[in-house]
Amino acid sequence: MEVELFIEKENRKKMIKLEEGAILKDVLEMVNVNPVTIIASRNNEIILEDDKLNDKDKIKLLSVISGG
Repeated sequence: MEVELFIEKENRKKMIKLEEGAILKDVLEMVNVNPVTIIASRNNEIILEDDKLNDKDKIKLLSVISGG
């Protein structure tokens, strides 16, 4: 299966091929992104690391900004 990934921090889109049954954590490991630093959405709905992905999903990784 294939998903479209948009990484806000890098302002780029890329297509990623995954095994059937892949979860968001698999994608994060592939692109070397720490899950604590992002909010992920699929088709404009927030998803968690253990959510199963589907073919043709559009995943966005949005950076979490903190300050003090």
